[in-house]
Amino acid sequence: MPLLLDWLASHPQHSDTYAAWIHQQFHYEYAHQPLVEWQREFAEGQSNGDWSCLIALDGERLVGGAALARDDLAHRPDLGPWLACVFVDPAARGQGLAEQLIEGICQEAKNRGLARLYLHTQSKQDYYGKRGWQVLERFRAWENDQWLMVRDL
Repeated sequence: MPLLLDWLASHPQHSDTYAAWIHQQFHYEYAHQPLVEWQREFAEGQSNGDWSCLIALDGERLVGGAALARDDLAHRPDLGPWLACVFVDPAARGQGLAEQLIEGICQEAKNRGLARLYLHTQSKQDYYGKRGWQVLERFRAWENDQWLMVRDL
């Protein structure tokens, strides 16, 4: 059965699970935000546009997602919107799913009339670089080097 890519807003039963994955995967960013608070913010973000999340479903099983976020880097409120919350279940990796999700977010941004998207990453700059993203700057946050990247749509 092929994977279904759809908006999390149409599958709210998966919101808390996905938010928990993100909270765990990017734990350094959420060190001061309790999981339940983030889950509430993320769920609300599906309707208010703060965290529009495209998810991948294998039948009823959630296997990944990516978000079009209004704001994803506190020290750069001048930039946005953002590709954020990219995550694929380890059991579903190696099949190009992250790339499909990223392209889905880029297409949605383009459909909304946006000219560019930003992202920040701690270690995946080469992955994104091969997919049309360019490094804007390196910076330090969460006690690590980070990469700020941009992609014209």
